Amino acid sequence: MTVMTPTPARIHAFDWLRGLAVVVMLQTHALVLLNEAATKTPLFRWLVRLDGLVAPSFIFSAGFALALVQVRAAAAGRLAAQARKSLSRALEVLLVASVINASWFPVWREPKWFLRIDILHCIGLSLLAVLPLLVALANRPAVLRVVTLLMALVIFAVSPFAESVTGPWSVLLNTRPGALDATTATTFALFPWSGYVFLGASFGTTVGSMQRERQLWAWLGLLLGLGALLWWQEDALRAAYPKHDFWVTNPANAAQRWTLVLSLVTVLRLVEVRWPSSVRSRLAQLVGTFGASSLSAYFFHQLLLYQRHVGVFTRFWRGQADFPLYAVLVGALVAATWVCVKGWERLEPKWRSRLPGGRATSSATPPRPAS
Repeated sequence: MTVMTPTPARIHAFDWLRGLAVVVMLQTHALVLLNEAATKTPLFRWLVRLDGLVAPSFIFSAGFALALVQVRAAAAGRLAAQARKSLSRALEVLLVASVINASWFPVWREPKWFLRIDILHCIGLSLLAVLPLLVALANRPAVLRVVTLLMALVIFAVSPFAESVTGPWSVLLNTRPGALDATTATTFALFPWSGYVFLGASFGTTVGSMQRERQLWAWLGLLLGLGALLWWQEDALRAAYPKHDFWVTNPANAAQRWTLVLSLVTVLRLVEVRWPSSVRSRLAQLVGTFGASSLSAYFFHQLLLYQRHVGVFTRFWRGQADFPLYAVLVGALVAATWVCVKGWERLEPKWRSRLPGGRATSSATPPRPAS
């Protein structure tokens, strides 16, 4: 039997997806700058609905990228080295998450704040959960993509039941307050959010092992069709579970989110394939910068917005802006974050090269689509 090696082409559509998610994320977090009157408008409600797609985009892309590089590394005979690199990247995500917690809360006096689970913690822990499966089955991508898809569906299916879990484990499984004490709560629990990592891994496995473009479209069509079917069964799935937060844990809600995200992926991939010159456009390069450096973009914008010493935006404009001023401030936040990201791209390789056994590398981001 002849073994065909997949073409290691970069998938720019996912860089663009993640880059667009970064921009929308900046706008999302900047909503705290709006005054009370602005938060009562239809535009605000529309923005909130749009913003609900940011987290699924990030988490799905993380799973996609991790599976993509593992499968391609297995085909090239570099699976062990790539696994170590992927493990390091996942731990970097958790390190940055802890640094952000330390910048907000008195973690040294009250270490409990290190257990505050936000989106970066969720991504890092989810990547650690899926990595052993990817390593074990990377040489069998046809099996791996089915297994990861089934794992995603199981996670989404049981998520409404995870809401009822109490005690210390609830800090990972749901957003129930008081897992540790009355002041700590989880923002992004592993159920349902880790499901998007496994879902992304199923797509990344397909793309990482594909021989023809139609294989990408076939699996994309399968995920879109499955999402549309579950979304269509919204009422039935709502009634199938005990009382729960439909807009967070119900499988129909998860299906709605991944269907919309993958619809955007469809458009971006069509643009990339039909108009190859678009990859070199200034807009694509700007979005791609954020997409390839999403971890550093997340870190810097959090500091610029909220950190008590450098968070100039909330210090001067929290709850003060109408929509025209808000648009200006969001533009300023995007520009300031971009400057920080580009600066870090220059400094980070030099910093890494000075670490014991270190060498210059690219920007420290979660595993991403790469050739």
